[in-house]
Amino acid sequence: MNDLARRIDSALPQTQCTRCGYPDCARYAQAIADGEAGINQCPPGGAEGIQRLAALTGQAVQPLDHRFGIEGPVTVAVIDEAWCIGCTLCIAACPTDAIVGVHKRMHTVVEPHCTGCELCLPVCPVDCISLEIVSGERTGWQAWTPEQAQKGRVRYTERQQRLAREKQAHEVRMDARAREKLTDLAAHSTITDETVLEKKRAVIEAAMARARAKRASPPPAT
Repeated sequence: MNDLARRIDSALPQTQCTRCGYPDCARYAQAIADGEAGINQCPPGGAEGIQRLAALTGQAVQPLDHRFGIEGPVTVAVIDEAWCIGCTLCIAACPTDAIVGVHKRMHTVVEPHCTGCELCLPVCPVDCISLEIVSGERTGWQAWTPEQAQKGRVRYTERQQRLAREKQAHEVRMDARAREKLTDLAAHSTITDETVLEKKRAVIEAAMARARAKRASPPPAT
C-alpha cells in the first residue's frame, strides 16, 4: 500500500462491510489511490467521509453513490438466542470476530467489537439476526468515532492474521500426514501393483512440492 492509499485508508470508518465493492477498507483505499474507484462508494462514511476523501485526493466532492448503499446510523447485530441453531456461519462471516459461539450452541454478539457491517445477516439460515441502532439520529462520521475506526482496523487485522496462522497450521498437518503416508504407501493403499504405486507416489510428491512452493512464495502486495 502506497502513502496516499494509507492516508485514504485512515480516513475510512473501517467497518470492513465490503459495500464499497472491495473485500476490505484497505483495498478500497488502494483502488481510490490507483484511480480505479470513486470516493463516493462508502455508505458508512457518508457525506463527511466523501469530503475527507476529496480533500486527500484533490477530487471534487460528490454525492454518495446509492448503488453502494445509503448513509445511516451506527448499528450493532443482535442474535435472537431462541432461534439460533449454532451453525457458525455468522462467525465465519464476521470481519472483526465480534460473534462468539461453537457448533450447535447458541451464538452471541460482543457489542463493542461489532461494526454493524451487516455481513452476518445474509448468511444466517434462520434469520435470527437483526440490527439495533445505537447512534440515535446521528449518521456517518457524526456517529462513528476515530477510536471505533481504529478498533475495527485492529480487530480485522488480527482476524486476518489468525486465519493465516490457522491455514498454515492446517497445511503443515496435511503435509505431515502426506509424508507419513509416503513412508509406507503400500500400507495406506489397496493398490498392490508396484508400478501404479510409484505413479501414485510421484503424484503425491508433486502435490506436496506445489504446496511447499506456495507456502514459501511471498504474499501479494497490498
